Amino acid sequence: MFKATPNPPDTDPASPRPKTKSPKHDEVTDRVLDHYLNPKPGKPEAEPAPGQLFTVNKDIDTESLLANLSETLASANALANDLAFDLDGSRRHFLLGIQQLIELGSLLANRALDNIETRQST
Repeated sequence: MFKATPNPPDTDPASPRPKTKSPKHDEVTDRVLDHYLNPKPGKPEAEPAPGQLFTVNKDIDTESLLANLSETLASANALANDLAFDLDGSRRHFLLGIQQLIELGSLLANRALDNIETRQST
C-alpha cells in the first residue's frame, strides 16, 4: 500500500508564527510566550535535613516566632499540669519537674517579647 504523505510528514523547522516587521515586537512576543509556555524553574528553597518533619519559614519575624513559642509552651504547660495531677508518687514529681522547665521557658520567651516591644516603642 502506498502512502501519499511521508511517515512522519516533513515539517518546516521555522516557527509557525509569522514574523512581524518590527523585531522589537517579535522579541517581546517570544519573551511572553516563553514566560507562559516554557517557564524557567525558580530558585529552589533550601532542602530540609533528611528525616526533618517540620520546618519554620525563614521569613517570619522574631516577634511572631516568640509569640508562637510562648503559646506552644503555655499549651505544653497545661497538658503537663493536668497529667501531673492524675499521677501519684515519683511519676508526679517527675512530671511536675518537666512542667517547671516548660514554665521557665515560657517566662524566658515572654521576657524576650517584652524586650522586643520595649525596643519598638522607643
